[in-house]
Amino acid sequence: MDAEYETACRTWALAADLRPAAVAFPRTPDEAIDVVRQAAADGLRVAPIGTGHGAYSFGDLSDTVLVRTNRLSDYQIDPGAGTVRVGAGAIWVPLIDMLGEYGLAVLHGTAPTGGIVGHTLGGGIGWYGRSRGLAANSVTAVELITADGELVRIDANHDPELFWALRGGGGANFGLVTALEFTPEPIRTAYAGVLVWDLREAERVLPRWVEWTASVPDAVTSIYRQVQYPLVPEIPDLLRGRKLVVVDGAVLGSDAEAEAIMAPLRELRPKWDTFRRVPARSLSRLHNDSEQPSTGGLRSALLGALPSAALDQLLSVTSDSSLVVTAELRQLGGALSRPAPGGGVLNRLDGEFLLFAGGVATGPERARTIADHDRTLEAMAPWFANRSYLNFAQQAVDPATGFDPGAWQSLLRIRRRVDPYGVFRANHEIPRV
Repeated sequence: MDAEYETACRTWALAADLRPAAVAFPRTPDEAIDVVRQAAADGLRVAPIGTGHGAYSFGDLSDTVLVRTNRLSDYQIDPGAGTVRVGAGAIWVPLIDMLGEYGLAVLHGTAPTGGIVGHTLGGGIGWYGRSRGLAANSVTAVELITADGELVRIDANHDPELFWALRGGGGANFGLVTALEFTPEPIRTAYAGVLVWDLREAERVLPRWVEWTASVPDAVTSIYRQVQYPLVPEIPDLLRGRKLVVVDGAVLGSDAEAEAIMAPLRELRPKWDTFRRVPARSLSRLHNDSEQPSTGGLRSALLGALPSAALDQLLSVTSDSSLVVTAELRQLGGALSRPAPGGGVLNRLDGEFLLFAGGVATGPERARTIADHDRTLEAMAPWFANRSYLNFAQQAVDPATGFDPGAWQSLLRIRRRVDPYGVFRANHEIPRV
């Protein structure tokens, strides 16, 4: 296989084995238009992809041109007008740093080098989610190339039906997105950090954290993790080989309010406590997600309420695991659970928690690791919510499970209207039938 082709196929998800018919790297919207038109003329499909965090869920791409949007990565901010415009290949860190100079923030995720377009149009949850809701609902305009090779601007006044579908339905189901516009938030600082215990404290910390999440205000967003750091050089000395419980989070409020909110967790006497007043821009690295391409893989599921039996089950299955590096619960609710006025197709999430099981997923250990992930989710199946969050579904799932039935029927109809011949291909594809 040609070495240049191999490099072109390699995304952030290193264990994803993508074998498209061809790979294109357009530098301008006009070049992207040429790619779409030529692919359609040759009877090929088009799969737009940015960083490739969601590349695992693609199937056979042998009839598809993979369009890498990395070079469409411009950033434009107008703090006076309160608008942001980014190219399709833009990632979070540069934008977060630029906006921080003006005391502004965006609804970014926990991965600092994650792609803005994929995160946002797939829904988008992050450190301000319970206060501000899903990132998709902050979008004010989408620029995309249609199936017939035309560059159009979609917003509330220009094809509002498609604008609704794009915000949560994923851009690649309807076209090749070249740029997004959205509204930033006036957030300069937050009270944020991490609390850390040894893993043997999980039986004390997990029930307390779940109880705490039921009482905290919407100003709080937090994540509970059980982490087993491997003995590899890439891990910092302080963490390498350790087995820990970590609660990280952010509070939008005064120091006094935040300290009162955090008190029930601090009563458990964490060995490390870094919560303090910090610039909002620092939250991009709070979760310590990898900033480099990774062989990691994960399984995820939306969960409802977690009674004590559910917590006992999670503790049991993860304590018996030798391969799951991270078992994680993300706190939902608040604005994430309320329909956003004028929002898109995914304007809320049905669930109280989002469960991850993740770890190294390559080489001879890959099959065992994925089996371990699956075993963790199977153990928690009695508490699954009725929906999937497709942004974090790295395995193939029924995309209809990401939406309520009425919204799904509308998405099917809109997909047929804007791409009747199936030019475009998404990792979680809305079918044309």
